Amino acid sequence: MPQTIAVLDFGSQFTQVIARRIRECQVYSKIYHYTTPAAQLKADGVTGIIFSGGPQSVYSKQAPHPDRGVFELGVPILGICYGLQLMGHFLGGKVAKGERREYGNGTLEIFGNSELFKGLPKKLKVWNSHGDKLIELPKGFHSVARTENSEYAGIEDSDRRFYAIQFHPEVFHTDRGIEIIRNYLTRICGCKGDWSMSNFIDRKIAEIRETVGKSRVILGLSGGVDSSVAAALIHKAIGKQLTCVFVDNGLLRKDEREHVVDLYKRNFKIDLRVVDASALFLRRLKGVEEPEQKRKIIGRTFVEVFEKSLKSIGKAEFLGQGTLYPDVIESVSIGNNPASLIKSHHNVGGLPARMKLKLLEPLRELFKDEVRAVGTALGLPREVVWRQPFPGPGLGVRVLGDITAEKLAILREADAILHAEMMESGWYWKVWQSFCVFLPVKSVGVIGDERNYAYVIAVRVVESIDAMTADWTRLPYDLLQTISNRITNEVRGVSRVVLDISSKPPATIEWE
Repeated sequence: MPQTIAVLDFGSQFTQVIARRIRECQVYSKIYHYTTPAAQLKADGVTGIIFSGGPQSVYSKQAPHPDRGVFELGVPILGICYGLQLMGHFLGGKVAKGERREYGNGTLEIFGNSELFKGLPKKLKVWNSHGDKLIELPKGFHSVARTENSEYAGIEDSDRRFYAIQFHPEVFHTDRGIEIIRNYLTRICGCKGDWSMSNFIDRKIAEIRETVGKSRVILGLSGGVDSSVAAALIHKAIGKQLTCVFVDNGLLRKDEREHVVDLYKRNFKIDLRVVDASALFLRRLKGVEEPEQKRKIIGRTFVEVFEKSLKSIGKAEFLGQGTLYPDVIESVSIGNNPASLIKSHHNVGGLPARMKLKLLEPLRELFKDEVRAVGTALGLPREVVWRQPFPGPGLGVRVLGDITAEKLAILREADAILHAEMMESGWYWKVWQSFCVFLPVKSVGVIGDERNYAYVIAVRVVESIDAMTADWTRLPYDLLQTISNRITNEVRGVSRVVLDISSKPPATIEWE
């Protein structure tokens, strides 16, 4: 295993961002629940520890506190925001409610010669988010930076290699924050920066071969980025021992099935079994309007179809899944989080325990950008590696109201036009997601001097980094006009096209 930096999660909304920034410095990071025993961290051989921020006050009864033993491990510790207050509180300093809450941009003044700020200017724009502050230093510490309202915005005890900062270096709003993190990793922890996707692929292939042996692996292939990269990686490791199952649920985009078959059967020579269950899905969805009910029907039916398909394939011991690291770390975050249950539904509908398949999740250490890098290294084409997200229930949650074959056909044609124009203009690669939504309302239009009373299509195009927040994309007017004209002229059953200009929050990216 590569050198590992442990990020103790105290409930910050930026914990995943911290871990991602560390990996951007080619250092492996792993998120741990704040209660993780020091003995476990020692057994894992961590090279350094970062305390994340958090919403609590360190002196409140509900405050999350770590195992005191982490301070005795002898590895460098960096506290961020709540992490600074926690370090001060635990080691004999004093934390109190600030007279003024610091939120948003501030100016950091750096003094002294701290390794943490090596090579940086004496003043930086930083991003704050805290109401408490350290008012008395613990023994052995001294201040190395301050802001307008915090005398101790940067503190350290270099003898024990304890460092802490009151602001958030992991967010883009902090100037040169990645350099502060890199200084901690390289200058203080001595990390070599040897975490790379090429090393990951070699290590993971060896692990898959050792784990699977001569057994068979079944993987539910959706055609999306995660399952595609998982399939390519497993196939590179064990070849013909992998069988992929693609279920056509009747809720796919135009020509989706043909595209997936062509890519994997012809180009990668993967054993791909296609199951056409579209009639079954549509029959069970008939008359259903409520979104969650749709999702449950689609999930249950998928399980049934997938399970039946396995009987024709033969005995397998492993189930391959494209589980990613964000899905894993949600289950170690503060509070009771059911995220670990959600992912199985997302991938394969939550397969019954009676199937007795062992999970094989080769991507569970990776973030999305790292998965894309692995896919590129494995030779997957750009249109697969950089494909936009597509919901598990497919067009079932993009047809509002009840689902019929007619509505799906209209939506498919409209969505295909949007996709073609986004690709032609180059905008497809610049946005997070672009798709059409079928609205269950009719509007009057005019075609060839005749009244056209038909459905409405909404166009949704958003920019995002991780789908946690999103903003609607300001596409060029000429492009919007082309998209609208083509849909209303070429898709029978559509009289009007509208543009969704809602951001997340308060809206969500998908409509259902």
